[in-house]
Amino acid sequence: MKNSAALLALATSLFAPFIAATPVVARDTSVNPFLGKTLYLDPLYSSQVQAAIATLQAEGKTDLAAKAAEVAKVPTFIWISQRSDVTKIGPILYDAKSIQTSTGKAQAVQLVVYDLPDRDCSAGASAGEYVIDNAGESRYEAFVKAVHDEIQRVPEVQVIIVLEPDSLGNIITNQGNPKCAKAAPVHKRGISLAIATLSQLSNVSIYVDAAHAGWLGWPGNIEATADLLGELLTNAKAIYPDASVRGVATDVSNYNGLGNQPQMGYDDLIYAQNLAPLLTAVGYPAHFIVDQGRSGNQNYTRYAGFGLRPSTNTPDPLIDAIVWVKPGGQGDGTSDPSSPRYDATCSSDASHVPAPEAGTWFQSYFEQLIINANPPF
Repeated sequence: MKNSAALLALATSLFAPFIAATPVVARDTSVNPFLGKTLYLDPLYSSQVQAAIATLQAEGKTDLAAKAAEVAKVPTFIWISQRSDVTKIGPILYDAKSIQTSTGKAQAVQLVVYDLPDRDCSAGASAGEYVIDNAGESRYEAFVKAVHDEIQRVPEVQVIIVLEPDSLGNIITNQGNPKCAKAAPVHKRGISLAIATLSQLSNVSIYVDAAHAGWLGWPGNIEATADLLGELLTNAKAIYPDASVRGVATDVSNYNGLGNQPQMGYDDLIYAQNLAPLLTAVGYPAHFIVDQGRSGNQNYTRYAGFGLRPSTNTPDPLIDAIVWVKPGGQGDGTSDPSSPRYDATCSSDASHVPAPEAGTWFQSYFEQLIINANPPF
């Protein structure tokens, strides 16, 4: 790895306040955390889909409304993408615990932890609240600690975390962008801190985001991806010696296939199979989850539809689960060029426009995802 003893010592002393004062129960990271679990339904996404159903019914689109009712039953990840989102973790976990107690079925809550300073540095459609030049790193440290404290309140419920989408892709491929070059060391420290802090909790399993086949699956990029993941885990262990991850998340908020696209760059099964031995070589666990919430290519592709449903029935033992990380219907980014978070990708010829801000409900796109769903609803 590319870390000096001095850097590791600095990281350990800097982040010492975030280490638990008492030992935690050891976690068996050899176990797939999805097995035997019922995935918790996101209350926000459920309410958005129910509102969409009401709109469809009012417009006389009864067939689409019936299919949308099936979408409402699909579990998705819950995005913790700003400091104010952290306060909803506790109530969600208590609700999941109540369901677990009343049904006798173990619940798993799926979270995306996504608030690095100067995130989305190469685009901007999902730019966040923290800025490096305005105490962004220390604010992110406090954010991670707050996430830890909320999860710690309900140790009975399994929590599965996707950590910081797109950050690795920007570190590896966008260092020609001055904003990304400046953010890279901060993002590395932040991700290692998050691993060290959150993996102290015995009910947490972490998958670090590794972009997708079309971004990091190419020769040159894929080797650098494995090296960086190994470096991040090593640095996390310097902060907390028992730091651990379960594996890697891929295709988050993207549209790649899973075992059905023969071309390199379009299939995340090929990506996982190529990346796995490289991860093993650097001591990083070679387990994957793959977002299949949408199938197609590029932001808002006008041909996209809902994809494979969440399942532990996967095409390769490397894949722990097929998941829906990006809730279909929530925006990726705005097509309005006057917006501070405008990204030209969201207004390309292949895009479904006009598109709202990231995270905002996008009714016409939701309808398209139902119509083009594969397999169909």
